[in-house]
Amino acid sequence: MEISAKSDYAVRALLALAAEAPNLVKIDVVVGEQQLPRKFVEAILGDLRRAGIVRSMRGADGGYALARPAADISIGSVIRAVDGPLAEVRGLRPDEMNYTGLAEHLPGLWVAVRASLRKVLDETSLQQLLTGKLPPHVRKMVDDPEAWARRAR
Repeated sequence: MEISAKSDYAVRALLALAAEAPNLVKIDVVVGEQQLPRKFVEAILGDLRRAGIVRSMRGADGGYALARPAADISIGSVIRAVDGPLAEVRGLRPDEMNYTGLAEHLPGLWVAVRASLRKVLDETSLQQLLTGKLPPHVRKMVDDPEAWARRAR
């Protein structure tokens, strides 16, 4: 699985908003801290606003803020808001796949992959990520040296 730049930037921008919550944050602050491309982040924040994750206010005193507490925003919901479903196979959801013959069991594997992504991304909140107090099952994976090991291609 590849995490898109859009998802990466979305999470990083939201961390900047979470750190200043509940205050409005200017776009220059959001992009400056993480050195993110302004126009791209503005478009991403628009997606997040439409998804109800971010609110915005125009004007000299305007800016962006989280639409709800960081503890109520899962990383999975952020990724879905900007990139769509967590796991797809050729544009279809894993449970929509149907193979025959030797590959008949493959949809089960794809569903398991999606479930593992959900277990991490839907069960980790923006607040937990901001503070580093990850859920125990996620922390266990992060602390496993094997998780950091690169695999041959």
